[in-house]
Amino acid sequence: MSQTAGQSLSQMATKAINRPVPDYLDGLNGEQREAVETLEGPVLVLAGAGTGKTRVLTTRIAHILNEGVASSWNILAVTFTNKAAFEMKERIGQLVGCTVEGMPWLGTFHAICVKILRRHAELVDLKSGFTILDTDDQIRLLKQIIKAENIDEKRWPARHLASLLDRWKNRGLVPSKVPAGEAYTFANGKGAELYEAYQKRLKELNAVDFGDILLECLRLFQEHNDVLKEYQNRFRYMLVDEYQDTNVAQYLWLRLLAQGTHNVCCVGDDDQSIYGWRGAEVDNILRFEKDFPGAKVIRLEQNYRSTGHILAAASALIAHNSERLGKTLHTNIGDGDKVLLRGCWDHEEEARNISDQIEQLQREQHSFEDMAVLVRASSQMRAIEDRFVTIGLPYRVIGGPRFYERMEIKDAIAYFEVVFNNANDLKFERIINTPKRGLGEASLRPVYEYARAKSISLVDSARTLINTEELRPAARNSITKLMDQFDHWQQMAKMMSHTELAQIILDESGYTAMWQKDKSPQAPGRLDNLKELIRFMDEFDTMAAFLEHVSLVMDTDSGNDGERVSLMTLHSAKGLEFDTVFLPGWEEGLFPHQRSLDESGQTGLEEERRLAYVGITRAKKRATISFAQNRLTHGQWQTSMPSRFIDELPADHVDVMESLSFGSPSHSLKPQRMSSRETVAEDIYSEPRWNRHKAQRKITTIEGKARRIKKVHKSAYETGERVFHQKFGYGHITTIEGDKLTIDFEKAGEKRVVESFVEKPQST
Repeated sequence: MSQTAGQSLSQMATKAINRPVPDYLDGLNGEQREAVETLEGPVLVLAGAGTGKTRVLTTRIAHILNEGVASSWNILAVTFTNKAAFEMKERIGQLVGCTVEGMPWLGTFHAICVKILRRHAELVDLKSGFTILDTDDQIRLLKQIIKAENIDEKRWPARHLASLLDRWKNRGLVPSKVPAGEAYTFANGKGAELYEAYQKRLKELNAVDFGDILLECLRLFQEHNDVLKEYQNRFRYMLVDEYQDTNVAQYLWLRLLAQGTHNVCCVGDDDQSIYGWRGAEVDNILRFEKDFPGAKVIRLEQNYRSTGHILAAASALIAHNSERLGKTLHTNIGDGDKVLLRGCWDHEEEARNISDQIEQLQREQHSFEDMAVLVRASSQMRAIEDRFVTIGLPYRVIGGPRFYERMEIKDAIAYFEVVFNNANDLKFERIINTPKRGLGEASLRPVYEYARAKSISLVDSARTLINTEELRPAARNSITKLMDQFDHWQQMAKMMSHTELAQIILDESGYTAMWQKDKSPQAPGRLDNLKELIRFMDEFDTMAAFLEHVSLVMDTDSGNDGERVSLMTLHSAKGLEFDTVFLPGWEEGLFPHQRSLDESGQTGLEEERRLAYVGITRAKKRATISFAQNRLTHGQWQTSMPSRFIDELPADHVDVMESLSFGSPSHSLKPQRMSSRETVAEDIYSEPRWNRHKAQRKITTIEGKARRIKKVHKSAYETGERVFHQKFGYGHITTIEGDKLTIDFEKAGEKRVVESFVEKPQST
């Protein structure tokens, strides 16, 4: 070991013997202290939820500084967010009793890599003043490259290519290393060529994108051993937070640097690895002992957040995962309340139950700030938000906008508004070029000028100008097509339900297809939100009633002042904690999400289970899990089976709770004690209240019967009846599903049509 700060080893050892135990070690439990004081050799700190990992990480750095075994310039501390880096620096300063200014290598992966790249830019064909492209600039550049290669951008969108590039860069793949099969997934095999052309163009612009920051730094180390040696010698101690969330490129970068020192400490929790969809590799933490022979694994298992029943339920659930290192959380807080489980007839009742329970807790002096609703998919928020707005319950959405403030929802509503009110210029401006129709600012200038000059709406201005020469031919054709579509939709509004019309508008406008082609991680969620919007519209008699409802909802205060219940997705909740947590939507296909199962199989299932574990362990005192037996999907009521995760909950730590809208007359929150069965599922499905095979709840309330009757559509036709369709001619009805008819037409064959488009032949 080399000397540090001019001191010999013997001098440092003598100084350490005579020094009293530092105050910052007070209050650490045995495992935490071991993790702090084990400074030599590789260490993996398996930090379970709520076990104080941040305290261990910051105290370890303070201990290194206090012991004088390394200066702040010789410590590499890597985090995942700037906020975490700032908080760590502040806490370290408090521990050592002074402001920590000289820790240049404490930061995010990208911040540290940018610092290294700017010092050695020329070695990777850049200049030190290189720019970092944002997403919009990246998409714009990719569009230019796609166009230059004569590729149809509508068929092969730039966003799809950007998503592929990001995936490849997260895995540390340069163009020459992209597998042929993956390269073939874009533009019939041109994926790797476009990647190479894109990288060449970036160099010409002296620019990098977000993925390049790490990839270029990795290449720097791989191709320039002298530079790698410089940083290996510099970093005598390496610390990595949230190691379970590292991707392949980050892993390779760390492994290269770690070859210069054995003093590597990685802190993480394999049971909380929930970001596989954005490149995180849980295997990185699982193979730590293989990567660093002789590594010491220290398990932090004393939880300081949650009560005993909550921890036991979460631990039993995650134990069903096979790919984990294993740990058992315990607490000295006490058992507390059992996890509550409630089954509901539908998602609206589920939202009602949540709001009622929140209101009762608030009446018992529990703060809204200490409550949260955590959902698997953002589309679940709509019903919950609507309920909160209806009863005036204050809330905030964490990690994203409210449902009606989401881009895709505002776009869809803008289309509906213009169909029913051509004078709404603000809505028309929003969607006139969404999706892209080649109608830029210059193309539309005559439309705006004429509207102002004549004091008419933009729609009326556009209708006039498409018959004149003021517009360029391409713009005139695009606007003409759009005006024809609006005319068509307005006519259809007279003949069909508003929900069917809404679906047709989104499809024929190209808006749905725009998100179907978008390969970004957010696109599937946006499509789900649009489906939820259409589903919700069915609860209103007319489009006008629905739009009025939206206006009232949007008019409510959306500020974050005062106490508010937090509403967020489970992915956004990681790292947060609340006294009371509600976990709705625990149903097969929703949680675990069917997309994860289809795309990743067993790996996807285990990540979904880790997400459930994260959700339960956000709760400090109370956790309520719920599921709905019925959800309206694509306009049809679907019976949902409870999540398999409910089967995996331990009966001894869970109580089944009566539904507030189907319980005792007093709507008591008192849970019903479970019988001593092996699993929760066996109790909730026992007769007389539940039947697992039928998955159908007996409706015994007037409200339930009314809701059921409302949803049943009585067709005016019968199977086998002969009907006439304006387009397809005569045919016979073969099946009837609600207002959808399957008809075997005499000339056009079998078609599925809406009932309102057919008529009974006149008698002759």
